[in-house]
Amino acid sequence: MNARVEQKLNEQIVKESSSSQFYLAMASWAEANGLNGTAKFMYTHSDEERFHMLKLVKFVNERGGKAIIPSVEQPPQDFDTLERVFELLLEHEIMVTESINDVVDICLQEKDYSTHNFMQWYVTEQLEEEALARTILDKLKLIGTDKGGLYLFDRDLENAAITPEVAAQGAGN
Repeated sequence: MNARVEQKLNEQIVKESSSSQFYLAMASWAEANGLNGTAKFMYTHSDEERFHMLKLVKFVNERGGKAIIPSVEQPPQDFDTLERVFELLLEHEIMVTESINDVVDICLQEKDYSTHNFMQWYVTEQLEEEALARTILDKLKLIGTDKGGLYLFDRDLENAAITPEVAAQGAGN
């Protein structure tokens, strides 16, 4: 495996691991605040991010590189509001998208087309992740401070009415 590509993939492993921990902290906060639907959504999201990390680990190792397993960094434990949780989620996903784009750029520079092809799954995934976060934020802005609306929103998350596929359809994908 190209050393430069391997380094970038290992950096991405760190980001995916951190994402999993960040969303796990959000899930715990939501659950502790009676937002069981949001907690369920975030627990699932945390698991997905761990899957993204594992997919990278296996790919690096299968290609003859060495995947480096990162230490766990302490994520924030408290969040001001539910809207702030999802603002942070969107900001984080935008950062991950930029990082994925950097990996893809390095792959093209190094003419590593196999890794470039592998990374296209992540490019598509990030489009869905950002669309989902934007959809949720739009809904929260519509709700404002209405407690009944917040209750229904949380229940929708618990019943998985808001999913990456639904958000992607709403974004015109």
